[in-house]
Order: sequence, then structure tokens, then C-alpha cells
Amino acid sequence: MNNDVSLSDTMVISNILSKIRKFFYFFTKRVFDIILSIIGIVFLIPVSTIIKLFYIFSGDFHSIFYSHKRIGKNGKIFKIYKFRSMCWNADEELKKILKQKKYRDEWKKFQKLDDDPRITKIGKIIRKCSIDEMPQFINVLLGDLSLIGPRPLVPGELAEHKGNHKIYESVRPGITGWWAVNGRSATTYKKRLELEYYYVKNMGFKLDLLCIFRTIKVVFNRTGAK
Repeated sequence: MNNDVSLSDTMVISNILSKIRKFFYFFTKRVFDIILSIIGIVFLIPVSTIIKLFYIFSGDFHSIFYSHKRIGKNGKIFKIYKFRSMCWNADEELKKILKQKKYRDEWKKFQKLDDDPRITKIGKIIRKCSIDEMPQFINVLLGDLSLIGPRPLVPGELAEHKGNHKIYESVRPGITGWWAVNGRSATTYKKRLELEYYYVKNMGFKLDLLCIFRTIKVVFNRTGAK
């Protein structure tokens, strides 16, 4: 009887400690998200000015920002912000492009095009350097994103690839993450989901730090960026 009570008490204590560690991790993660997103937004101002000037010089006077609906934590829909790397009417152009079978098949499989004709010359540069993701610091500050987490998907994308909503949408999506530092566009979609699931199941300070260091390496080496 005493052994049973002792074992029960141990399990309760272990469960409480696990919840405390989990709370401390997510609380600390959010504090760092807020601090680093504010710093990122400060740098966003001069970068935005430079990109705007380049677009103007190329004869493109449309907005340099682009927003798109994505799925966040618990299935919440939000608008993600990016620097526009495509022509200003990219959505309309995509409908025309997908009328061609080769593009339609590729889009259905990867939800992106390897050699997308909609990408501008300036867009190719900012994508290669991952600068197009900078406006997402605004999403981080708003709480839609975290700095590190699974990449946010468009509505219907996860279902299209028979993904696990319970796992994928249990945490805030991120600007970078385990998939982003392990191949990015160079991986298959199935492998992508496996990497994202791995992060969700094993997330913690150690894995987050590893993601940060690998992100810096990926950005400088331009690995997997398209």
C-alpha cells in the first residue's frame, strides 16, 4: 500500500514539474520572440527603403509588401507578411500558369514552383538571401508566429498532403525551424512534414538554439533557398 502511495505521489510530482518546465519554456520563448522581433523591426525600416528604391528604379511602383493567408496555432487563420518577390499580380498570374500541366503537377506536389516565372529579378536576390522573410517580425510581435517553429501553411495545404493537424497546429508556426535548416526547398514534402513533426515533439531550449545556429549557417551559405 505504501509503495503504491509513494509511486502515485512520485507521478504527481513528476507531472507538476513537467508542467512547470513546459510553462517556463514557452514563457521564455515568447519573451525572446518579443525582444528579437522588436530589434528585427528596427532593421526592417532601412531594408524596406532600399528594396522600395530598387523596385522604383526597375519601373515597379506597387507595394513592396505582400500578405497571404496562413494557418497558425490551433488552426487560426492569419495574414503573414513578406517582402514582395513576385510580380504585383502574382495570384492572377498563378491561375494562368497552372493551366499548363507541368506547372500544375509540380504545384500539386510541392505547393511551389522550382522555376517560378512570377519572381522578379529583385525578388530572386531577396529570396536567395532570405530577406523576403523579414516583415514576419511583425507577425512574431503580434503573436501569430514564433521565431522558431513549423513553417505556416496555406489553408488546405496540410489536408492536401494528408498531414497531421493535431501535431502541426499544436504550436505557433515560425519564421525558421527544423525543416528550414535541414534542406528547405531541397526536400520532398513528405520529408518536410517529418522534420516539422520532429520539432514539435522534441521542442526545447537545446533544439531552438540549434535551429538558430543552423539558420545563420543556412542564410550565409544560401543552402536550399529558392
